[in-house]
Amino acid sequence: MVPTPDDAALSDEFDVVIVGGGPGGYAAALYGAAAGLSIAMVEKDKVGGTCLHRGCIPAKEFLETASVYRTVAGAKEFGIQAGQPAVDFSVSLDRKAKVVEQLYRGLTGLLKGRKVTVLAGTGELLPDKVVRVTATDGSVRELRGAYVVLAAGSVPRSIPGFEPDGRLVLTSDEVLDLSVLPHSVAVIGGGAIGCEFASMMADLGSQVTLLEVAPNILPGCDRDAADVVLKSFQRRGIVVRTGVAVRGHEPHDTGTAVLFGEGERVDVDAVVISVGRRPLSEGLLAPGTGVELDERGFVRVDEWNHTTAEDVFAVGDLVPTPQLAHVGFAEAILVIKQILEEPAVPIDYRNVPWCIYCHPEVAFVGYTEEAARAAGYEVVVQKDPYGGNGRARILGETDGLVKVIAERGPDGRAGRILGVHMVGPWVTEQLGQAYLSVNWEATPDEISQFVQPHPSLSETFGETVLALTGRGLHVG
Repeated sequence: MVPTPDDAALSDEFDVVIVGGGPGGYAAALYGAAAGLSIAMVEKDKVGGTCLHRGCIPAKEFLETASVYRTVAGAKEFGIQAGQPAVDFSVSLDRKAKVVEQLYRGLTGLLKGRKVTVLAGTGELLPDKVVRVTATDGSVRELRGAYVVLAAGSVPRSIPGFEPDGRLVLTSDEVLDLSVLPHSVAVIGGGAIGCEFASMMADLGSQVTLLEVAPNILPGCDRDAADVVLKSFQRRGIVVRTGVAVRGHEPHDTGTAVLFGEGERVDVDAVVISVGRRPLSEGLLAPGTGVELDERGFVRVDEWNHTTAEDVFAVGDLVPTPQLAHVGFAEAILVIKQILEEPAVPIDYRNVPWCIYCHPEVAFVGYTEEAARAAGYEVVVQKDPYGGNGRARILGETDGLVKVIAERGPDGRAGRILGVHMVGPWVTEQLGQAYLSVNWEATPDEISQFVQPHPSLSETFGETVLALTGRGLHVG
């Protein structure tokens, strides 16, 4: 008999055993426990995972430090005589630690309040839905679940010739623990994480060189949005080199020389490796579980997050879906709903929201213009810059645009909205309307009836959609 939550801590049998306490794991635990399931969760470090301790939250804390610095540095434009600010990054490091600790305490309190059994140790799935938990002292406990959810997460990828040493070569883990920023830095990788680090470090005084092997920074973003970021980076002194591969680095007395392209090099104090993350699947599966990995180490799952073993699911960075905390949340809820035999709908990964917190921010959902055309759609495209937005002018943040891609209807007019791409001030907080528009397959005629508050940044989305109806107010 499966125990109730009140006596679960004394048992080795649970409704659900979860391996990993990051966003996917703890979301499954909280959602399942709220429905009355007995839950055990195994975490070898701290609940909250990479997102809380070494990723989303710490990175955005430092990006907010950069935002405050920019605001103070530009205060004279508003008649505020604050002088030239100076950065004490150790204070930001302390503040980051406090924010993380507060959120960590809140999360542990939630888990305790819902009577989730949290075990410290490394989890390994054995056959027959048994999870072996090995604690740091070497003691072993075996748990059995009616269902198992694998949510072991991911770790930063490395590249040959750039083995992280915490001094010259840093991953995101080490960058987020720096108390002093390097005077000069090469960021290898121009994706979302690389651009966030490049933006933050440049704003706070580092000389930044951004190296990306792809033809453009922010691969996967709409090119018009990525170009706005590129131009902003270049104006702020970030050297951006795209279409170049790195060949290694040569340490010297004051730092290291990064070799890239055809015989080129750049001397820097440190290198930040930002080339994505790989699933943490080593040691997760004992022989005979029936759970399969793909050639990259991801756990194979179907659209319902079922693995190839009965009643074993996998979520989050462990599976080959967008490595976003909110995707992990959604996958966790999908899994628990199935365990509860409640109605559930698979996640449409093409239409999940994406947010990048560099300066200027980027947020998007759905097809890019290029991808929509490649998929065979005839499209109507409308772009509206933030330069005409009254609130953006007040803020002094006019770099950016809203771009809406709609399917062209038989009459030539804009039909359902396929994608929305934003770059500019606080766009990560404005994406909600766009997300609903794309996922509800709404048309500009429908969305243009929404009343936008004035003056607000969100007016630019409203204006862009209104223009697609053929009757824009401030844009053609």
